[in-house]
Amino acid sequence: MFPQHVIALKRDGRELSPAEIEAFVRGATDGSWMDYQLSAMLMAIYLNGMTADEVAAYTEAMMNSGVVADLSDVPGIKVDKHSTGGVGDKVSLPLAAMVTACGVPVPMISGRGLGHSGGTLDKLESIPGFNVNLSLPDYAKQVAQVGCALIGQTKDLAPSDKKLYALRDVTATVECIPLICGSIMSKKLAEGIDALVLDVKFGRGAFMKEIEAARELASTMVGIGQAMGKGVRALLTAMDQPLGRAVGNAVEVVESVACLRGEGPADLMEVTYALGEEMLVLGGAADDIASARAKLEGVIADGSAAAKFGEIIAAQGGDAAVVDDPAGVLPAARQTVPLVAAKAGIVQDVDAMEVALAALRLGAGRAKAEDNVNPAVGITGLVKVGETVAEGQPLAVIHADDDESWAAAEVRLRECIKIGDTTVATPPLIAERIG
Repeated sequence: MFPQHVIALKRDGRELSPAEIEAFVRGATDGSWMDYQLSAMLMAIYLNGMTADEVAAYTEAMMNSGVVADLSDVPGIKVDKHSTGGVGDKVSLPLAAMVTACGVPVPMISGRGLGHSGGTLDKLESIPGFNVNLSLPDYAKQVAQVGCALIGQTKDLAPSDKKLYALRDVTATVECIPLICGSIMSKKLAEGIDALVLDVKFGRGAFMKEIEAARELASTMVGIGQAMGKGVRALLTAMDQPLGRAVGNAVEVVESVACLRGEGPADLMEVTYALGEEMLVLGGAADDIASARAKLEGVIADGSAAAKFGEIIAAQGGDAAVVDDPAGVLPAARQTVPLVAAKAGIVQDVDAMEVALAALRLGAGRAKAEDNVNPAVGITGLVKVGETVAEGQPLAVIHADDDESWAAAEVRLRECIKIGDTTVATPPLIAERIG
């Protein structure tokens, strides 16, 4: 199959066969297609789209471009969760421990933060000693022994995606739902999972700004999973203001531990419970949402969820004392300064994107993939829309390592946290369930 022949078919809006799609993906993997040919195909897909059958074939070819983890020796239904990314989204940390404590194996391969969106791996690596770079055999062994492993993508998993994503980034073809779905789902399905729950976010702090686009993305990914024999559910969740009250890395670990003790912010607990309920039902540990919720609340109440988080941390070389004494274990910023309200009133708005950019300015994230992350800095104590504040009351606390970054973050936060006199009705946090 000559590359130019396959490119011409998609250029003209034709539906590609599985063999033609496989040739394209193989060309990205083994280098038999030149970068300019791969780029031309990506643009043709961007302009003409893909049918459901094409997306399924593309995802399967990407998944099979490398090793597919074998977890067949692990008893039970293996279930993972994926979020499309947001601000303050630390759900994966408490969720994995809670679901595992309920008896469902959770093999989870996550990513790093880039741009405004935080990364699970960066949060985990703020725990001293935590190793996210397990080999696939060690990953499978830990899932069998502990019930959960939290690692980064290995070079053997869906290697075609790394090549194609790099080209999408420089050819303005990132914002393409078939390509996004293939990228996400190929890596997730290569983990060796049986089922998947998706948290697809929409709003100012999300990749998808409008709920219609989030719905299309979620529906496509659910369809891919079902076409490949996997149980997949998706929740559409709002991301106009940050999730929880902390944005950063170590500070989000602190909030995750609070969540495991049932003391997390209400919105964080709501999303964590909702995703966990779906995971337990898919994993066969609960018959319905109500019984799943009871089990999740039970492992928090009896301490087994927090204990499981400590077990996971210890298995991956981290300091499990963080579960009992986060402040004594995690890195801390040089200065902690409250941002106080200039007047009394009701919080009208907390712009998630602007909060993320403030945290980025502090050093909590990456503007470029090669940037270093400062695990200690961030923002805590964020007020929520609809809350009443008094003059002089802290609206947030800025954790900074130098005066310059603190000042830049302070300006952004003061501009994006709006105080007024009118009562504010906030829309539901969980908008829809798909699948």
